[in-house]
Amino acid sequence: MVLLALLGGRAEAGLEITVTGGDFAALPIAVVPFAGAADLGLDLAALVSADLSRSGQFRTVDPAGMLERPATPEQVDFRNWRAIAVDNLVLGQVVRSGGGLAVRVQLLDVLRGRQLEQFEVPAPDSRRLRPVAHRIADLIYQRLTGVAGYFNSQIAYVAVTGPVGNRLHQIVIADSDGYNPVTVASSREPLMSPAWSPNRQTLAYVGFERGRSAIYIHELASGALRKLVSERGINGAPAWSPDGRLLAITLSFEVNSDIYVIEAGSGVRRQLTRNFAIDTEPDWSPDGSEIVFTSDRGGQPQIYVVNSGGGEARRITFEGRQNSRARFSPDGKWLALVNQDENGYRIGLLDYKTRALRILSEGPNDESPSFSPNGAVVVYAVQSRNELATVTVDGRIRQRLSQPGDVHEPAWSPVAP
Repeated sequence: MVLLALLGGRAEAGLEITVTGGDFAALPIAVVPFAGAADLGLDLAALVSADLSRSGQFRTVDPAGMLERPATPEQVDFRNWRAIAVDNLVLGQVVRSGGGLAVRVQLLDVLRGRQLEQFEVPAPDSRRLRPVAHRIADLIYQRLTGVAGYFNSQIAYVAVTGPVGNRLHQIVIADSDGYNPVTVASSREPLMSPAWSPNRQTLAYVGFERGRSAIYIHELASGALRKLVSERGINGAPAWSPDGRLLAITLSFEVNSDIYVIEAGSGVRRQLTRNFAIDTEPDWSPDGSEIVFTSDRGGQPQIYVVNSGGGEARRITFEGRQNSRARFSPDGKWLALVNQDENGYRIGLLDYKTRALRILSEGPNDESPSFSPNGAVVVYAVQSRNELATVTVDGRIRQRLSQPGDVHEPAWSPVAP
């Protein structure tokens, strides 16, 4: 039976992140310790620096190697930063006003000796400053790369611990850097397929009660849990529509496993596919017009697409023995999927227009890809090591995200508003 931690319980350990392959052309950047931050209990500059470094796009400077520590742009001697081969410099000041605080940040171009950007990020709750640092890192990342950042996001995943016969299944939410893990659901029966709503306020997932599956809707702020559907047979693979009103799900209560579309509020549903084969693992295109899914109607699992309003399904994968678990990138240009060939199960990236496939992971038993909210990174499960991993869509930067126990089925949230 699903057990709910109403306001969230602390998980035993967060994800430990190891980055490899990030030195190919990393931009050298220095984040100077922020002025006025000494009494906050959190080194904001260090967290911003860690975010940028973890992306693999930036090579950060250790504060011990800084020749000066200016608090404002007027105090900067650009010669000191050119001497240590820094291209960009980040300064910050904690501003207090009326009992609240904000962080004012300047981004400087060292080579040209000028300011590129200044912005201010408010801190509504001085006890929760990590999102502020992640937001600052997002803004810097976007200004220097031209791509939206993804640090102020979260990853939901399933963690399984304990001996065989007495396993504890948990759905955990952690920040994108692995910190602040919170258990939102816990059960001695399986928990599966966490899926974020577009507004990041709700999770849908599959739970079991006395061996019978159901799809649940979990309001994260209140802890309220609602059973959306529990038919006989399979109730699985929920995926939110872009507007958050609908979910595409898999049900098998009639004859075979088919794709249905169900209203999140009312539970009213309609059948989308009708086939003698197994249809499962749906995902919506970003504009809501199409749904991709896995089907073995051709003999082996492959990816098909159907209009979300109904119609004939079309096969779109042909390379490899099998393809499954496709997920759209936020811009709709790519599908991340699981490709099986002689090298095992690996994460692939399919160009949705040309159908060209590139392999991103090493295998041999990788599964459950999910895009970062900016589409630059894919997180997936490495079954052979019972951990998660990420890879950039160009395949050059990889990370391992590990913790005790079996960790799988990651789902990356949207960025916090």
